Amino acid sequence: MPLVSPEVFAKQKLAAIQEYSILSWHAIANLFSLPRYWADIYTQMDSIGVGSMPIVVLTGFFTGCVLALQSATSLQEFGSVSLTGNLVALSMVKELGPVLTGLMVSGRNASGMASELGSMKVTEQIDAMRALGTDPIRKLVTPRLYATVFMLFFLTIVADAVGIAGGALVSVTLMGLNASSYFNNSYRALVYGDIAQGLTKPLFSGFIIATVGCYFGITTTGGTQGVGKSTTQAVVVSSVFIIIVDFIVSRAMIGIFGR
Repeated sequence: MPLVSPEVFAKQKLAAIQEYSILSWHAIANLFSLPRYWADIYTQMDSIGVGSMPIVVLTGFFTGCVLALQSATSLQEFGSVSLTGNLVALSMVKELGPVLTGLMVSGRNASGMASELGSMKVTEQIDAMRALGTDPIRKLVTPRLYATVFMLFFLTIVADAVGIAGGALVSVTLMGLNASSYFNNSYRALVYGDIAQGLTKPLFSGFIIATVGCYFGITTTGGTQGVGKSTTQAVVVSSVFIIIVDFIVSRAMIGIFGR
């Protein structure tokens, strides 16, 4: 990477933020005007949602298993092993479920979007779409944005459910807890604010994954080497943004609901 002066570097970053903001705004606004490419949206829902299901289920399940194992071991010192269900449910629903699901989907789909759109960019397919009168943002970005936000919401619910189930498996088979007591404690530990916090985060994560992946894809330059660079940047930037926004949303939700 060539060295540039701080002034040029700052201008480049500000220009990138401006381009990203314009692309995101157009992608959001396109759903409220015609034409709408519903077939593309459904195709992306299948690719992003159904395609990401195995990795989300595996990640959520074993995260719940490890969480229950570690929690029970620590709680055993205080004679409170029965509270394992409370800790697993709160941790999965409020934090680990949304964040890990977002990171897994980011690694799988942000890179896919960047590489796919980047390949279209360097082979001038996007320029051909413009020449034929088709808006590339409406055709390529908007379906991916809404499909990612919609499906990530439900993928997070699946991750939470299998995580709590994984915690139950470990608690019952290894710790000797009663299954009915575990699920009852898990249910009683959650309140409306916890669920609202856990289901708000995937909306932001889905937006970040789709817009960042599509932005780096559409702005790809430099041939096939540029496609690889855009793919890497999309995963890194989206993952970092997910973690930062997770902190901001958590702080806001704690201020609203008090927990």
